Amino acid sequence: MKLSSIFSLISLFFLAAVTEGEASRCSITGIPLVRNISEQRQDSHGIRGLSHIMVAGAALHGMKEVEVWLHTYAPGTRTPIHRHPCEEAFVVLKGSGTAYIASDQAHSRHSYPGTPQEFRFSANSTFGIPVDAVHQVWNSNEHEDLQVIVVVSRPPMKLFIYDDWSMPHTAAKLMFPAFWDEECLKEESIKEEL
Repeated sequence: MKLSSIFSLISLFFLAAVTEGEASRCSITGIPLVRNISEQRQDSHGIRGLSHIMVAGAALHGMKEVEVWLHTYAPGTRTPIHRHPCEEAFVVLKGSGTAYIASDQAHSRHSYPGTPQEFRFSANSTFGIPVDAVHQVWNSNEHEDLQVIVVVSRPPMKLFIYDDWSMPHTAAKLMFPAFWDEECLKEESIKEEL
């Protein structure tokens, strides 16, 4: 066998291996139990100043009951005002910020979120968001990134996004799949159609 043929076969084998490994970032086949977070894909999902890493997710890793994210917010970055039919727990790793939460009582009595309560937090603190509580997380620190681990129940998440705190609940925009699940869930629905 000629040397050029051997190189061609090696090249084809290498190309096939790389293509197979990169065919879908959504495949749970072969995902190791232990992963290095620094090697996971980061994305802003269109939110300026956000770095989102899916540590363990429903669409990406096959999780059934919870998702775990690592979020880093640049100074001044905030989430949209939103709610979701699941609980959310935050562990603040570094930085500080403010959580704005419209209580469940306000949600059930009014047709809009109303004035939220303001909760300040800092590194080594935790806070939780109840099911369907309208909220917003904001890195109100002007000098330091805010980094949090977020644990969400009942994935994949359905988001209802509000323009402001006086927007009626019925006018909130449904986003499903959520930003970080779009690619994988669209791929899943395409497979189901075939």
